[in-house]
Amino acid sequence: MTYATQKLAEEKVFKDPVHRYIHVRDQVIWDLIGAREFQRLRRIKQLGTTYLVFHGAEHSRFSHSLGVYEIVRRIIDDIFKGRPEWDESERLVVLCAALLHDLGHGPFSHAFENVFNLDHEKLTQDILLGDTEVNAILQRISPEFPQYVSDVIAKTYGNKLAVSLISSQIDADRMDYLQRDAYYTGVSYGHFDMERILRVMRPREDQVVIKQSGMHAVEDYIMSRYQMYWQVYFHPVSRSAEVILTKALHRAKELSSSGYKFAYEPRHFKPFFDQAFSLADYIALDEGIVMTYFQEWVHEEDGILADLCDRFINRRLFQYIEFDPAKDYRKLAELEHLFKKAGINPAYYLVFDSSSDLPYDFYRAGEEGERVPIHLLMPSDELRELSRSSDIVEAISGKRRTDHKLYFPEDLLRQDTKKKAVKKQILQLLLGES
Repeated sequence: MTYATQKLAEEKVFKDPVHRYIHVRDQVIWDLIGAREFQRLRRIKQLGTTYLVFHGAEHSRFSHSLGVYEIVRRIIDDIFKGRPEWDESERLVVLCAALLHDLGHGPFSHAFENVFNLDHEKLTQDILLGDTEVNAILQRISPEFPQYVSDVIAKTYGNKLAVSLISSQIDADRMDYLQRDAYYTGVSYGHFDMERILRVMRPREDQVVIKQSGMHAVEDYIMSRYQMYWQVYFHPVSRSAEVILTKALHRAKELSSSGYKFAYEPRHFKPFFDQAFSLADYIALDEGIVMTYFQEWVHEEDGILADLCDRFINRRLFQYIEFDPAKDYRKLAELEHLFKKAGINPAYYLVFDSSSDLPYDFYRAGEEGERVPIHLLMPSDELRELSRSSDIVEAISGKRRTDHKLYFPEDLLRQDTKKKAVKKQILQLLLGES
């Protein structure tokens, strides 16, 4: 028996609040779960700063990754098995890609990426192909196998059907995180009938398609995604926390480059400040380390770094207002001037932030970011793009919704100290106070 076909002597199961059980039968999957790079995902929250809004949102990328694996396992072992369109030899590469798709996420994910100009998908590929435990396990199947798994995640793999299971507009990744995030945040928006969707999924040469009888379950899924983005993922208070986290890291980076002497040296961050980090440096980082630095930096001599870290640790977040950059750009310039007059650094305390989402789109020739649409399999065996049959989906297709906010420390502006007149002027501009 080769390593690729080796099964566990006894099936392992993980008890899961979303899928009830996650089943592991393949030795390679069990070994990958035990690898240090995968275990690190226990220490990376799935929803970043969202726990500061929804207190239950403490779940990890580890549990999400197991969930994506389980959905893909069910699709290929239960739904696709025996169908001529599905090549059984692709089974293991797709299962490994599903399990490992988020391996490159760093602490607080997107905020950390933005500060240090990182790409978690590229880092996922680096971990798969680098000197890691995960790579060594994958190589036991074949020397080329790590590259195959990487290609599935990078969406460059030759079998587009395999790619679509993990990365498409109706994939296992989205189906897990919508339900898991809804469960842990306690909201009802992310719930949809996954069981129905799985039952009506069918393999085709280049993608998964949905039987026409399952259209309403897919409509529900798309609307669930739409609601989750605006009610949870783009929640303005969570964005406020992310703004503060980002600015604290920017401040530490600026201080490091200026030669500032930290009371608590940022040893783990230094390679990132200097843009000279190794893969080992990246893998060594998790959210516990970031929080340790922030707790220590509360006592730093630099007032901005100390304040921003204290705000994040103790949830003293920025206030926000709606802000239209097209109409209010002159107001922003005036506010920056007044912040400086008040002795408050606008680079760290006056922050414009935007969020946008495109809930569903179909192929638009020549447009940037073309998306493979969801296709319905009609009784006649023809494929029809979803929005041509669904009035609900047609209403939101191709429509990007964008939300702009301006974040600022209202508590600082209300302090009864010097520069009172200037602060009053700022509050008048921001909040309309007389």
